[in-house]
Amino acid sequence: AAARPDAFRPGLASSLNNLSGRLSELGRREDALAAIEEAVTVRRDLAAARPDAFRPGLASSLNNLSVFLSELGRREQALAAIQEAVAISRGLAAARPDAFRPGLAMSLNNLSSCLSELGRREQALAAIDEAATIYRELAAARPDAFRPGLASSLNNLSVFLSDLGQREDALAAIEEAVTVRRELAETWPDAFRPGLAMSLNNLSGRLSELGRPEDALVAIEHAACLYRELAAVQPDAFRPGLFVSLNNLAAALAAAGRSVEAMTTRTEVEAMNPASTTPFR
Repeated sequence: AAARPDAFRPGLASSLNNLSGRLSELGRREDALAAIEEAVTVRRDLAAARPDAFRPGLASSLNNLSVFLSELGRREQALAAIQEAVAISRGLAAARPDAFRPGLAMSLNNLSSCLSELGRREQALAAIDEAATIYRELAAARPDAFRPGLASSLNNLSVFLSDLGQREDALAAIEEAVTVRRELAETWPDAFRPGLAMSLNNLSGRLSELGRPEDALVAIEHAACLYRELAAVQPDAFRPGLFVSLNNLAAALAAAGRSVEAMTTRTEVEAMNPASTTPFR
């Protein structure tokens, strides 16, 4: 690219984008950020000269830049990057919806997370609601390709609706997410059982919020069972989920009046090492 920039800067940008991903996987977040920042710079220059050819790549790198900035706690900068990615993706999708609506949906999903981290819940809800709408339409036409994205966005939509006190809508969203993920897990268990377990955990929470303790207990028992099986094979990956689901199971058992089982489960939770786990929603 130094010798022939017109011919080789696109390839350089692509390699830098991939380099950032590999660095991130190894926990080298600062190095990953430096690589993706360089990729964005190159792709921004390319897109200025040839927007039709290079704006899609710029949007993709901006999306990744936002993720890495967010991981480093630089939330305002992460928001600025993903807002730019959404703006570009929206323009691309308006011109070529079949090609670019999936990218728009993904960027909207990430935008909602950035907005939520900054406490801008109403805007976060609007973004994830739009993402879910797009994924639902995409999944209707190509279910194998887009039902996973639909399930993820529905799961997040449920969380944001619950945060805003819209509990019935939150329950409807997570029930749909569980239905989709259950179907996916039946066909591809290794790929989708973790997502199903997470959504069942969230379903239990939504049911509990609505005063349905018995239904909440059924959901969290299923989640805990899945996480126990997953953690037996990959403890480093799934002990955090097991820890959270068992903690919630103990609470659900107590709420259902099954105090002895609740105490037994609580003892199991206390025997785990919380320092080795990272609770999540």
